Amino acid sequence: MALPELIGIVDRARTAPIDEADHTTLRTAVDTLGFLTQELSSKGTTIERLRRMLFGASTEKTSQVVGETPGDAEAGGPQKAKPPGHGRNGAAAYPGAEKVKVPHGTLHGGGGCPGCQKGKIYPLGPAVLLRIRGMAPLGATLYELDRLRCNLCGEVYTAEAPAGVGDKKYDETVPAMIGNFKYGVGMPFTRVEKLQKGLGIPLPAATQWELVDRAAGLIEPAHAELVKQAAQGEVLHNDDTTAKILELMATEPAPSSWTPPM
Repeated sequence: MALPELIGIVDRARTAPIDEADHTTLRTAVDTLGFLTQELSSKGTTIERLRRMLFGASTEKTSQVVGETPGDAEAGGPQKAKPPGHGRNGAAAYPGAEKVKVPHGTLHGGGGCPGCQKGKIYPLGPAVLLRIRGMAPLGATLYELDRLRCNLCGEVYTAEAPAGVGDKKYDETVPAMIGNFKYGVGMPFTRVEKLQKGLGIPLPAATQWELVDRAAGLIEPAHAELVKQAAQGEVLHNDDTTAKILELMATEPAPSSWTPPM
């Protein structure tokens, strides 16, 4: 519930009785405030505990779902800390994931508690379930448009395509994705072709090249400006990692000393 909404309910209550919806919202806010006040007065309450109670756990860990396991209790002693950067990714690390809100099937904020039959339940942050599935780098949708023909005049009537489908077989995201695979992560066109064919959405290497070549012209002005900006730089960096060529070392041993050329 938003603060402006609560302020509006309080202001309306000064001039007229509030309706049932406003009463439920205000009662939920009061119950939440009372619960927080009670928890804050407890010596064993910490900010971290309140955060978990209000917003839920950030990840779906076993200890947060089933509690402490017997093995954890028997081990005792300090646990070895894991090095940073080696843990599981939390839900916040997936900004590109599709988000689906799932309402509770029987309960709602402000309703009675089905457990103790006395208290009121209030909304918390959602519990997070992350599910990852495999898919082709380039997806495809096949629209089957109904067609009907008159048995007398032979006229054929075809259903209209859904809104937003457009008239292009490959939309703007296709050359962008192909270019990212080829020039961003170094995946050859032929390898993408094999991958797409195996997943049932063929995309020949020649077609990939045509799509990328056509799209490259659209970003040519931006590329030219980047070259112009780079030319104004005063420092040029070069990272050329040294490596020993074993075959040459075996036939021509390196000299013990080196003298720069005159």
